[in-house]
Amino acid sequence: MASSWTGRQVRLRAIEPDDWAAFKGFADEVGRRGSRLDLPRSAESYRAWAKEQAVARCDDDRFRLAVETTATGELVGTVGTHRTGPRSGWFEFDIAIGADHRRKGYATEALVLLLRFMFAERRYHKCLAAVFAHNEASLALMRRVGFTEEGRLREHVFFAGRYHDLVLMGMLADEFDERHTMSGP
Repeated sequence: MASSWTGRQVRLRAIEPDDWAAFKGFADEVGRRGSRLDLPRSAESYRAWAKEQAVARCDDDRFRLAVETTATGELVGTVGTHRTGPRSGWFEFDIAIGADHRRKGYATEALVLLLRFMFAERRYHKCLAAVFAHNEASLALMRRVGFTEEGRLREHVFFAGRYHDLVLMGMLADEFDERHTMSGP
């Protein structure tokens, strides 16, 4: 492994201003798969967002990274932390892989790289994830990486005309180390 941010298939890197078009494409895909309905955004809003991300500070270990393939350098998705509880030792993350790039192991490897950094380098104790109960692919990803279902918030989120359950998943640092090791492959 060339660095802590590079795996066999993917590399995690900073978001660059020129990445805006790929992220717009990923957002358009989300709208087509029947998830939460967001208002349409302009191309300029994606340009501005990518510029902001490119110079964003990593406050409280909250950050977003681009996921690109090691083979071609193609941008295939994003991974990041969005809530942290440094005093209690927990963090939450999210990951999105473009539709054309799913089922290739990119999400699994990107998530393992992110978790290794947060557990080994930032010394967090627990990672939390909230997944829609109907999102079988994401639930399978969480289980494959080693997350355990910790609870379910029934009819917790409203979108697409009805309420949806939210499954809460968790993984402890020692559980991660048992499956993936803190020091890498």
